[in-house]
Amino acid sequence: MYDYKANIEQSRYDYNRSILLETSAERNPFDQFGIWLKEAEDEGIKDYNAFSLSTIGADGFPNARIVLLRKFDRSGLTFFTNYTSAKGQQLDHSEKVCLNFYWNTLERQVRIYGIARRVSEEESDAYFATRPRESQIAAWASMQSMEMRSREQLEEAVTHYTNQFAGKPVERPPFWGGYSIVPHYFEFWQGRLSRLHDRLIYRVNQDFEWYIYRLAP
Repeated sequence: MYDYKANIEQSRYDYNRSILLETSAERNPFDQFGIWLKEAEDEGIKDYNAFSLSTIGADGFPNARIVLLRKFDRSGLTFFTNYTSAKGQQLDHSEKVCLNFYWNTLERQVRIYGIARRVSEEESDAYFATRPRESQIAAWASMQSMEMRSREQLEEAVTHYTNQFAGKPVERPPFWGGYSIVPHYFEFWQGRLSRLHDRLIYRVNQDFEWYIYRLAP
């Protein structure tokens, strides 16, 4: 059983680490996101590049899981996965996604809406080549999200592909690669005293220009 009484000390905690104002925020959300991402890295937050990725299944239900951001620039935010996994199938059903980054010690989060599309095979090849060999083997061995009879089945697959690629580079599986998310909405949330948080929204207008407005906390 869990209720608010069990967490009364946390409810007394107040946010006082920083502020976020329209006058000091960057005009482009990618620039603002880059600053916050770097500050999360400098803070020493483990997996500072982790985010919750929400997709929409064929049954209409949202699905969320944690993945790692591997690249971002003004063209989009990129992560890599198995295309036949649950998330891959859901992205085939609907390209619409929501991302949420949360950095607790900085009292910040960023929510992003966008469209996910596969990156080129060349880009997927280039990133796959940088992964540790064990992770490359794992990409072949794991039919992500598929039902398995036991842990031993996975370990047998690892042994199989380790032997198959012995003495040669591990090729990227054709069912594995990247997605780039093209955002049209950013929300930057900064915790503030008395729960009067800062929430700045960046949206694209009809001229494909970013504009900023504030939401009530």
